[in-house]
Amino acid sequence: MNHTLDSFRSYLKEMNYYSRACTLLSWDMYTATPKLGFQGMADALTFFSTKHFTLSTSDELLSMLEALSVPEEYDQLDEGMKYTVRTMLRDLRKMRRVPKDFFEAFIAEQSLSMQAWEEAKRTSDYSLFAPHLEKLIEMTRQQCAYTDPDRECYDVLLDKYEEGMDSESIDRVFTELRDGLLPLLKKILAHPLPESRIYQGTYDADAQKKVQELLLGYIGFSFEAGTTAESEHPFTSGFSRYDVRVTNHYYEHDPISAMFSAIHEGGHAIFEQNVDPALEGTAADDCCYMGIHESQSRFFENILGRRKSFWVPVYSRIQELLPDLKDIPLDEFVQEINHVRNSFIRTQADEVTYCLHIILRYEMEQEIFRNHASVDSLPALWNEKMQKYLNLTPENDSEGILQDMHWSDASFGYFPSYLLGNIYDGMFLEAMEKDLGPIDPLLESGQIHLCREWLNEKIHKYGCLRLPREVIANVCGQELSAAPLLRYFTDKYTKICGLE
Repeated sequence: MNHTLDSFRSYLKEMNYYSRACTLLSWDMYTATPKLGFQGMADALTFFSTKHFTLSTSDELLSMLEALSVPEEYDQLDEGMKYTVRTMLRDLRKMRRVPKDFFEAFIAEQSLSMQAWEEAKRTSDYSLFAPHLEKLIEMTRQQCAYTDPDRECYDVLLDKYEEGMDSESIDRVFTELRDGLLPLLKKILAHPLPESRIYQGTYDADAQKKVQELLLGYIGFSFEAGTTAESEHPFTSGFSRYDVRVTNHYYEHDPISAMFSAIHEGGHAIFEQNVDPALEGTAADDCCYMGIHESQSRFFENILGRRKSFWVPVYSRIQELLPDLKDIPLDEFVQEINHVRNSFIRTQADEVTYCLHIILRYEMEQEIFRNHASVDSLPALWNEKMQKYLNLTPENDSEGILQDMHWSDASFGYFPSYLLGNIYDGMFLEAMEKDLGPIDPLLESGQIHLCREWLNEKIHKYGCLRLPREVIANVCGQELSAAPLLRYFTDKYTKICGLE
């Protein structure tokens, strides 16, 4: 057993080297690669991804996993290694059904599709992306048929990003949230807040980067184990708990966007940086449940970051870095960051209407994979749903169906995890305040670390060991429900907007 386990650990290390190479190439493609160098980097990514795929589906790995999964051997493993053997054996058996040439072609098409999407978004020309999208949809269907031939394709995709959360569960909580949210939103919009002067200023990008550093440090991001860069679409990449990287995008007349992207991506990174070190080198050292991961980024961004108490200790320092904010008192700033308004862009939406942006995308993906909607029909379908939920019709596809990068790399099934994260947050907030008491006094006195440490202890340290339903049960002691999030929205906006 010891010899097999040692060999397995060495094999995992080799796989991790290829995985790191792929992550680094992806990071570079989105942050630094010039246009003419993109294809070379895409080719390299295909090469290393294929090498990793070969290792992850080999006879040698299968033999080791089967040997370690025998009860008398499995029972001697620690918790992280048990998770690794169990999940890798399951996934290996699935991925061995995928032909190597198909996998290589899929990776290559994803790179081409991402490049086409960027150009299509820049020019608002959906026709540039449509052929790639059609190909990715078909290849995604084919991959699901290979890996899970007896399951419905879209449930396979949902399970990929949030294991155990099938469409029946998601339909239930999304319907609960939608039915409670639409009448509340109508009341909120009937009591509009005044427009802010914030967007009249001009905010230097270098100064905004310094604000990002301030906010990341304030919420607990470790710069000794992390770094930052700039990209078109903010994201987080984790190589290990000791190397977690975040990106941001800066707008000259909108400092709020970069602030909240920093807090959001910082929440993702703090999760990665605080997984139990004992899980390092196992498959459990990085949480693969995107709803749980998203709950942590949006907990920092919304549940904490949109409170006045969050900004009390740092706002004056931000005003020094961004002089055009010196004429904006804290109360006006807080009013603006909680301003609810229908808008086109998901990543710039307020926390209330954001939920409807995700429901729209969830319904779009169901149309694609369940109702076989044609690629040519998708822009019009998108616009119809925007009008239905947000009373808006995009003027062009860049502010409509082309705004998100997710479909360009075949991340179908990912969007619902964002809203699951919001729903989890309503539940986590009630659990946190049950343990710590009201969090506003803690934040106002600069004790945000108590909130972060609660999350570290309750959620972060477990990495991937607990399934989403197990996280909810252990932290909150109840079944998944949208009711806590609806209570949070109702209580908060009744006060802010003076609702009756």
